[in-house]
Amino acid sequence: MSRNEGLDRRAFLRNAKMAALVGAVGTSASLETAIAFEPDATTGGKYDFDTPYNRIGTDCVKWDRQLRLYGQDSIVAGMGVADMDFRCAPVITRALAKRIQHENWGYLDMPPSFPDAIVSWNKRRYGIDINPDLMLWTTGVHNGIISALEAFSPPGSKILLLTPAYDGFYGDIAYVGCTPEECLMKLVNDRYSIDFEDLKRRISHDTNVLILCNPHNPTGNCWSREDLTKIGEICTERGVVVLADEIHCDFVTKGNKYTPYSTLADKQVVMNSITFKSGSKSFGLSALKTAWMFSDNAGYMDRVRAHYRQNINTLGMIATLAAYNEGEDWLDQLLPYIDANHDYAESFIRANIPLIKCVKAQGTYLAWLDVSALVAKIGAKDMAAEANKTNTSKPITPEMMLERWLVKNAKVQLNAGTNYGLGGAGHMRMNLATSRKTLELALNNMASALRKA
Repeated sequence: MSRNEGLDRRAFLRNAKMAALVGAVGTSASLETAIAFEPDATTGGKYDFDTPYNRIGTDCVKWDRQLRLYGQDSIVAGMGVADMDFRCAPVITRALAKRIQHENWGYLDMPPSFPDAIVSWNKRRYGIDINPDLMLWTTGVHNGIISALEAFSPPGSKILLLTPAYDGFYGDIAYVGCTPEECLMKLVNDRYSIDFEDLKRRISHDTNVLILCNPHNPTGNCWSREDLTKIGEICTERGVVVLADEIHCDFVTKGNKYTPYSTLADKQVVMNSITFKSGSKSFGLSALKTAWMFSDNAGYMDRVRAHYRQNINTLGMIATLAAYNEGEDWLDQLLPYIDANHDYAESFIRANIPLIKCVKAQGTYLAWLDVSALVAKIGAKDMAAEANKTNTSKPITPEMMLERWLVKNAKVQLNAGTNYGLGGAGHMRMNLATSRKTLELALNNMASALRKA
């Protein structure tokens, strides 16, 4: 048996000298301990991303929900849901601790320093000129997108997606009573590309919006200026508003570049768009429910306002403000670490797991794995057919059966590719935003399980 196979998660974290409480979240002791540990979260002058940080017992989706679904001790490496396993930047913890000392939680009046920090960050890092008068604040990118969909797409209309696409978009589309119109991307030399002719064909009289993911989740594409301009020209000519979700923009791997949609040269194209952003991916702040949207088109933002009520989380604002004003060095040290995780995963899989194909993503901290050979190897199609005989809810796919198989045989949880719509069959999504030790554990366990398959 592999030394790593079936390794107990708590023992693994304990042996890594992890400074975290398990299952004590919500008590005064757990809060005091977290604050006490926070100032020393660096090693040799750099932030320590390599020591596994235990999230079990915090009711997080990535770990605790999977353990509730599959059983305690069923998973030693949660590699699915797209958030990070690292301690947040110390400046964020300090800012939150300071605010918590003031024991009143009345209505929040947003200080001018908050939008100023967002505008400054985007200008400094990406050359984006944001008009603060044309920004709206929301408790998450999903809520912002839903407001925009309600503004531009009446119930029953179609919403364009480049697929495979982030599964959350499908929920947003269903919520507003619309239908996804899936434009399947082409795979050329192991890299996804947009089928522009198909995109044109899929625009009809009841197609008013395209949701663009830039960088793209799950395939990891960083769309070029040429690609974005071509999308924009097609959509502008045909009266289709572009909603650009750029939440993964800070994660770009070596040799690649994020091009903000709002910086395209054609001003008509830019005016036909709204961009959505948040610090939730970059700084691991998903639980704090703070996001924003902006456009150069005042008329578009007025239309969104009619379907929108501004709301913001006090602690989310405090955390985001600290991140953008003081957390840049933390992020700048994190990015090469995640880039190296991409390199490690790609090379390990190529050398040790021949049934899986992995091509390094251009952006995001996600790996999009071709598991079609593995689906065939374990007979996942037959497993799914058998399971569906007694299944009365959402149809079970071979990729879902592979997800269960990996949990059972490798204690590793990945996301089934069929969650991501057309083009997701034969794939799994793997989250690499974790410690190298956890990534090594996951890949070694998978390799060991597959050798026995």
